[in-house]
Amino acid sequence: MLPTYRRQIAIWLFFCSAMVFATLIVGGVTRLTHSGLSIVEWQPIVGTIPPLNQSEWDATFDKYKLTPEYQQINQQMSLDEFKSIFYWEYWHRILGRLIGTVFFIPFCYFVWLRALDRSLAKKLIGIFVLGGMQGAMGWYMVKSGLVDDPRVSQYRLTAHLSLAFLIFIAQMWVALDLLNPRSVDGFSSPLRSLQKIAFALVCLLAYMIVSGGFVAGIHAGKAYNTFPLMNGNFVPPEIFDMQPWYLNFFNNMATVQFDHRLGAWIIALFVPWFWLKLRAKSVAAVISAQVRLASSVMLLAVAFQITLGILTVLNAVPVALGASHQAGAMVVMASLLWVNHALRVKVD
Repeated sequence: MLPTYRRQIAIWLFFCSAMVFATLIVGGVTRLTHSGLSIVEWQPIVGTIPPLNQSEWDATFDKYKLTPEYQQINQQMSLDEFKSIFYWEYWHRILGRLIGTVFFIPFCYFVWLRALDRSLAKKLIGIFVLGGMQGAMGWYMVKSGLVDDPRVSQYRLTAHLSLAFLIFIAQMWVALDLLNPRSVDGFSSPLRSLQKIAFALVCLLAYMIVSGGFVAGIHAGKAYNTFPLMNGNFVPPEIFDMQPWYLNFFNNMATVQFDHRLGAWIIALFVPWFWLKLRAKSVAAVISAQVRLASSVMLLAVAFQITLGILTVLNAVPVALGASHQAGAMVVMASLLWVNHALRVKVD
């Protein structure tokens, strides 16, 4: 790779990450406003243009009227009300297409300049493939709500959400590598221990994201709107009401919300502990100022996210809080990635 292009490529990837961030927020609002099933066709090219006149709006609305959501829930909906849900889904899809365009065109430009080495090119192609999978999963998810039951599959929704986070993580990590390459040399024992803890926290947050997808998919946030207990219990008695037992982890509101809360409790305990560990005298000489800064951002992000989570559940998931909580998960993930990466850069 030409060294002069490292910073340009990193900035481009950070910008793409910001677009994924925006798309996830719009996607959260789309889900919370029950707008996701308003567009019943997948038209990657033609679908970039919304209805432009009354006859086109009538035709689009007539297609929606054939869906289970309209027939079972929204039979009294007016055309103006339909337009409000249509546009949330429309802009969600447009943002997804824009991300693909903003990623692909600069990628071709950097290839033309021969600014990419083989390793980086493979990583970027992998990210682009993930983007294509994400688009396909989005439509596969929507299709699940257009058949009999007017709601999307929680499994497909969680897969769609997880893919978005995976793209975000990949872009952020590659960009961080370009700005501040990781060391290939060995690290001291205290630093290796810190690296393992930081990676474990990323895995724990990934679990939280997946469990959050199931919370959203079965609307588990609408139940047990108390804190710190769940309707007076730390472990709700309904947690294993379903048979076979393993379905409770995906279909039972009590179990799904409890799993998500349990992960939040673990994060609430371990992130401050990790922050204090990074400030111990025994590791002061092996970590950089960047690690200390990144860990402080991580601590603040986690505190804010937990506060948002509590407010969201106490208020039965209003749109603004629900979307903010989803955005907060991405901020926490970005801060954890920063900590993980900074711990893998040698201190001068």
